[in-house]
Amino acid sequence: MAKKQKSGKNKNSQETAKGVIEITRSGLAYVITGDPGGDVLVRPADFNKAFNGDTVRVKITRSGWDGRKREGRVEEVLHRRQTDFIGNLRQHAGRWYFLPDTEKPLPHFELDSDPEVEIDEEQKVIVRFLRWNKEDRRPVCELKEVVTDTNLSDMAMRDILLENGFPLTFTDEALEDAERLPETISAAELKKRKDFREILTFTIDPADARDFDDAISIRSLRKGIWEIGVHIADVSHFVNPGTQLDEEACERATSVYLPDRVNPMLPERISNELCSLRPHEDKYTFSAVFEVNSKCEVKSLWLGRTVIHSDHRFTYEEVQEIIESGEGKYSEEILLLNKLAQLLRKKRFAKGAINFSSTESRFKLDENGKPIGVVIKESKEAHQLIEEWMLMANKAVAEKVAAIKIKDKPLPFPYRVHDQPNEEKLEPFMAFARKFGYKFNTNSPESIAASFNEMLKLAKGTPQQAVLEQLGIRTMAKAVYTIENIGHYGLAFENYCHFTSPIRRYPDVLVHRILQEVLDGKTHADKKLEEKCRHCSERERAAMDSERAANKYKQVEYMTQFLGETFEAVISGVATFGFWAETVEHKCEGLVSLKDLNYYDDYRLVQSDYALVGYRSGRSFRMGDTVNIRVVAANLEKRQIDFEWVPEGELNRSKGRPASNRVNKTQGAKQSRGKAPIPKNMHRKRKR
Repeated sequence: MAKKQKSGKNKNSQETAKGVIEITRSGLAYVITGDPGGDVLVRPADFNKAFNGDTVRVKITRSGWDGRKREGRVEEVLHRRQTDFIGNLRQHAGRWYFLPDTEKPLPHFELDSDPEVEIDEEQKVIVRFLRWNKEDRRPVCELKEVVTDTNLSDMAMRDILLENGFPLTFTDEALEDAERLPETISAAELKKRKDFREILTFTIDPADARDFDDAISIRSLRKGIWEIGVHIADVSHFVNPGTQLDEEACERATSVYLPDRVNPMLPERISNELCSLRPHEDKYTFSAVFEVNSKCEVKSLWLGRTVIHSDHRFTYEEVQEIIESGEGKYSEEILLLNKLAQLLRKKRFAKGAINFSSTESRFKLDENGKPIGVVIKESKEAHQLIEEWMLMANKAVAEKVAAIKIKDKPLPFPYRVHDQPNEEKLEPFMAFARKFGYKFNTNSPESIAASFNEMLKLAKGTPQQAVLEQLGIRTMAKAVYTIENIGHYGLAFENYCHFTSPIRRYPDVLVHRILQEVLDGKTHADKKLEEKCRHCSERERAAMDSERAANKYKQVEYMTQFLGETFEAVISGVATFGFWAETVEHKCEGLVSLKDLNYYDDYRLVQSDYALVGYRSGRSFRMGDTVNIRVVAANLEKRQIDFEWVPEGELNRSKGRPASNRVNKTQGAKQSRGKAPIPKNMHRKRKR
């Protein structure tokens, strides 16, 4: 019998906790604390001026000692995640109010002053939160922009960024900081740097890149020994701690890459001009310079600040053509760099790095940002060339700093770490892989990695390759930034950090600053570094959420032209309410609902098989299976595509269907902002 709890107030009931508040659509909220006590339930009356995503301090009013969820009330808002909002203005009783466009409950804002221009109540506006003091009945905001563009896609992209806490503009102070920075190379600064301007140097980037933050130099030192320089834009030279520029870069923590735009971490004056390693321009860099032999064994390493002059700007496609043909500009150097990179890659996998293949689909857009086609990008040797040398530099910097101690303790440093697979996630995956004949050795983390690589090697080219890769990635922990150096499991590195992209990642800026302190012998422990690391990890996740949402919007926008048409697709996920499928031709994902499937049979989710299985027929829909689907609806507001399954027999009967029965594409496009269903006569009549 359970021991009876004593009645009365629990002694821990007045504890406080810190965390991020997540408000549900129902109006309740949870403060995600990350501590052993678990999340804290907060009711609407206890939000105390907190918005969704804010970092708050919450007072615990009911602890979880009795087995129930902790409850509390917000005592203080420590940090606002989102300060810019999109929505509409309304006038009432002589005052102007702002109504945010959001699925999460938010109060109406009050405008600090009347608009200076005439406002149509249907017109979208962007406001910036100013304050919510005790004397304010509502949050107070200022009008920043009246959105005159009628492009729905542009509006949606802005909304996605704002929802995830990314400002659309920089403050005037930050822009002024950037404009005041000198663009000339000074003689005084040159004396502090190693000069690489006479050494062959080039960049390799995507064709549409505008900010070039890494370059590679190469020269022969003596027979069989080469000097390879990895040169990174020296952002920390321009962005100093304590400036408005630095504060805004830290707050954003990352650039966000959407299909039709980049929301940069730094103003374009820095990212595209001062720091971008453009060809035929002298630039400040921070470099890792390796002396290697023909086996790509490192004979010496030098780290420090440099100045370079890029001789050429390559695209990945141009370099890949040189690798495949053996001919082209600087072909001898590129072929050597690629040969060495492939050796590095081979060694990395031999030491236990996991070899998940990567393909990326991107939309081709017209001048208005509308998707008109899909491009599938695979990781080829040109990409691997850059990847391996960047990994080499990141690892070298982390190893250098990891050896430094302050009072016999490791120097706080923003490592990029990746934990071992979670056993709870790994077990069902291994059971699933066994059904295809793949076995896992779980004796050690190294043997698990070796088993993954063996499975991926054997599965290559088989029907189950995609599903095994997709599920395998899901079993992996998420890489994060932290001062607790547990190594990087996926790369099989004991020490690893991000050093090579400071234009688009704030942790790289922190790494540059600490590395320079180490090189100068003037290290100090930043007591707030772990907090900065957590913030950067959170902003990275928010950026990924933004990118996924934007890609999904473009998928919906693209598929509106195919309403009523049938395509081959691969099942990409299963759930109790249906399965997701991705079209083979367009790489666009939609949902086939259980409600539609139940016209054929009573389908149930079998979790261990990652499948929906028919109760009577035994027919299964498993992840990785190929199916035929019909596009039945596209909802831009919900960013959702609805498919229906087309049985093989019906597919054969539908061949040669008269064109008059197809969905009117114009009609579908007009309805695309909301749900654009196919006409009723397109739905087949079914019997249970």
